[in-house]
Amino acid sequence: MRVTGAIQRDFAIADIDDRLYSAFIEHMGRAIYSGIYEPGHPEADANGFRQDVMRFVRELHIPAIRYPGGNFVSAYRWEDGIGPKDQRPVRLDLAWRSKETNQVGINEFAGWAKDAGIDMMLAVNLGSRGLEEARNFMEYVNHPSGTHWSDLRRSHGVEKPYDVSMWCLGNEMDGPWQIGHKEAKEYGRLADETAKALKGLTPGAELIVCGSSNDQMPTYPEWERVVLEECYDNVHYISLHKYFGNSSRDTLNFFGKVEETGRYIGAIAGVIDYVKAKRRSKHDVFICFDEWNVWYHRREEDSRNWRTWDWPEAPALLEEDYNFEDALFVACLLNEFIRRSDRVRIACIAQLVNVIAPIRAERGGPAWRQTIYWPYQLASLHGRGRALRVALDAPTYDCEVADDVSYLDVSAVHDRQAGTVTVFAVNRHLTEDAELDLALGGFDGEARVVEHQVMAGHDLRATNGPDRPDAIRPVAGSGLGLDGSRLRGRLPALSYSMIKLAV
Repeated sequence: MRVTGAIQRDFAIADIDDRLYSAFIEHMGRAIYSGIYEPGHPEADANGFRQDVMRFVRELHIPAIRYPGGNFVSAYRWEDGIGPKDQRPVRLDLAWRSKETNQVGINEFAGWAKDAGIDMMLAVNLGSRGLEEARNFMEYVNHPSGTHWSDLRRSHGVEKPYDVSMWCLGNEMDGPWQIGHKEAKEYGRLADETAKALKGLTPGAELIVCGSSNDQMPTYPEWERVVLEECYDNVHYISLHKYFGNSSRDTLNFFGKVEETGRYIGAIAGVIDYVKAKRRSKHDVFICFDEWNVWYHRREEDSRNWRTWDWPEAPALLEEDYNFEDALFVACLLNEFIRRSDRVRIACIAQLVNVIAPIRAERGGPAWRQTIYWPYQLASLHGRGRALRVALDAPTYDCEVADDVSYLDVSAVHDRQAGTVTVFAVNRHLTEDAELDLALGGFDGEARVVEHQVMAGHDLRATNGPDRPDAIRPVAGSGLGLDGSRLRGRLPALSYSMIKLAV
């Protein structure tokens, strides 16, 4: 399979917001308890946080993390998680039919995030609660001192405010399953009033309003239009969520769902532009794709289980075992976010540990990196800078979700300060290698390959696990080189490559 193409230095898409490589963690299943936090574990620090998990988290260089939910936040009382731990109430979490001990609250999580070098993106409860509770939460978190909530924080041993700038105005409020679900106009009005109050407390706050839970919702994309017409000038982002699966085991159709995601982003970008024009506004709203991942391996089983169990604490839930096929799909999806970085400024893999996550950790046992960890890490480490357009001529295929899907999926990022261009390429062909001929234009001097990492040669159903933690991971690649200003070489069938060039 022959593939030709070109990258030109001056044909840029956008400067990528580092927060494109953010994450999400929720009080759900074992994400928090026995995920990041497990007092008594051999690897736990003095505060109860697992350092084996922390090492993997730090290696991802995550810019921001969304917390505490998710569906969980729509009935959450943030006040339950502050003050002396032995006085915190145990609550029933209606979202996931389990007990919440509140042993990790905002102060514990903020300490963990600081230790990991990650900024917090906090969500407020606009389901069972509203504006007043959101305002109080922000005052506790962000106000220096001299008020009820700020002085209460100081009495809890946190003298300085956290200065959190990113705030989610609820979660999936379009979903009938959501506690406190609202109609679009009702939610848009509440979001607008809450946004005004929060901006009054923290003038530089970046506010994220709920878009559609997925692009199959019957209210999509009308939901976005109605909501934004109510609150457009007081918010900065609209959130999108989407999860992916391959229950039919049709690999090419699975990979084609990346094209479906591009249509989703494009549609909401169009809604944003429509509302901006209708309001004659100079204000820009961008997309925060703050929940995305593969989720299908245990979805049906978990759906049966959690609705019937008897309020356990931190039950095993949504603990997907990701395979090599999933890793290739995640790599393609990250490419799509890079290509759409003019509209998608923030994206959060959902979730970070145990629950549909790149990191898994056994209770009392080891932690390991799943297959999807690696493309996420390589994009986070090497995908920062300016996204460049890639003109590509490659064979295509048709599938159920899209036509003319390129067998080769490519994105490119120019780091002007470092003097590098990184090419991320996924060969989606089931059997044929790709003979790549990619021209580089507009760069001075000789280019050279300085790093090439590849994931290839694995069975699509192969996974990592506690007894084989490194079975699937990137290795040094070969067979690619510069011929003048052209990158040439072979990309194996069913492979992911990260090629960094000095330019």
